[in-house]
Amino acid sequence: MSTHAKRERLLLADLLEGAGPEAPTLCHGWTARDLAAHVVVRERRPDAAAGLVIGPLKTRSERIRDEFTSKPYEELIQLIRTGPPRMSPFGVKQVDEAANTVEFYVHTEDVRRAQPDWTPRELDPVFADVLWSRTEKAARMLGRKAPVGLVLRRPNGQTAVAHKGTPVVTVTGEPGELLLFAFGRQDAARVELEGDQDAIGRVTTAKLGM
Repeated sequence: MSTHAKRERLLLADLLEGAGPEAPTLCHGWTARDLAAHVVVRERRPDAAAGLVIGPLKTRSERIRDEFTSKPYEELIQLIRTGPPRMSPFGVKQVDEAANTVEFYVHTEDVRRAQPDWTPRELDPVFADVLWSRTEKAARMLGRKAPVGLVLRRPNGQTAVAHKGTPVVTVTGEPGELLLFAFGRQDAARVELEGDQDAIGRVTTAKLGM
């Protein structure tokens, strides 16, 4: 049975292929080629991937990503589509699902929503619940840099506190939209915001996410 991560992987590969290497993305300063290289490095070069979260290793990580960026674009797409090497932890179905479902969903939307003619994608209820579960668990980490109190709320009333504080801004939307907002894609997320206008302005420009 196909997992959510595998489905999003294939969709991401298709979108990157269709967009072309120079297409813009929501990742600041990255083209589709840059994003494709990032995805490949993350799965195939764990020594470089550590630089994504460990500051002192960032320069080395960027150097390795630049090496992959110089590869033929078609090769990068194929590496994404076929998945990690056989001995990679990402090759284990449970690890792939845990580590890549959100990663691939966010990057898929990074490609889709950077295009001028993008339209919202309706997610099936099961996948939406999965994204909400991940949002709940990661809310505090993703919202740690929020300058005000931040609450994420589904239309059904379920809420997650991303940051404690006052004044409070409540962001309401479907799980996929809330996840994008919390990952720093505030401008691209289709959500409704409630709260003090100054606080809303501050949270919509804050550096949320990883």
